[in-house]
Amino acid sequence: MVKLSVVIITFNEEKNIARCLDSVSTVADEIVVVDSYSTDNTEQICKSYGVSFVKHGFVDYVNQKNYANSKALHEYILSLDADEVLSKELKNSVMQAKMAFDADGYTMNRMTNYAGKWVHHCGWYPDRKMRLFDRRKGKWEGVIIHEQFKLQEGGRAEHLKGDLLHYSFHSVADQKKQTEIFTTLGAQADFKKGKKAPYYKIWLGPVVKFIQSYFIRLGFMDGRTGFIICYISAGATHTKYRKLRDLYKSEKKQKSE
Repeated sequence: MVKLSVVIITFNEEKNIARCLDSVSTVADEIVVVDSYSTDNTEQICKSYGVSFVKHGFVDYVNQKNYANSKALHEYILSLDADEVLSKELKNSVMQAKMAFDADGYTMNRMTNYAGKWVHHCGWYPDRKMRLFDRRKGKWEGVIIHEQFKLQEGGRAEHLKGDLLHYSFHSVADQKKQTEIFTTLGAQADFKKGKKAPYYKIWLGPVVKFIQSYFIRLGFMDGRTGFIICYISAGATHTKYRKLRDLYKSEKKQKSE
């Protein structure tokens, strides 16, 4: 059986971190929490569980997660966010993988809880993530946002049974708050890639997004919650492109000065 380090990054996660730590207690041989200087009780809670607690300034998710991996004692890592929990079935799957770690990485489905309701559609499920891996066989990649663990060329992945339970949004206000942050990061990432934001994308993009999420990806099956999710997601598309356009305007202004 391989030794497994559970690695978690945090910032002001006092509402979530205990639940996350409880869920991995039986699969972890070590728990490492890399915290970007929380101002709440995150540190005290983590230390009460006897974890290895490291403070490190946050630049972006990719750098933070690669740094967190480097602080683990063991080569085999289960990487989680503080608002994620292993379901019972997934916990069993992780234990089985530990018995014979015969892939370079393992993917799992993530299911999100939205204000007390599990979301099965809207393009949110199955949200496949690679979170269990041999750190020598890959690294976290991405531009500012939407980080993902990428295996080296030729790396072999398998899929685990069970869900990674994501307690992301306690209220509609939480989704709106995250949308404001993520649209800024998304616009910055697109700007860095050289993507443009013509007017037709600003106005047509949200319509396409809503149709995809609510109708094609069956968001209506999640009832009122599905409608709210798809409506806010469509608005986020408009906001991201507007912010991207503003970045180009700012760049043009700076060049002309």
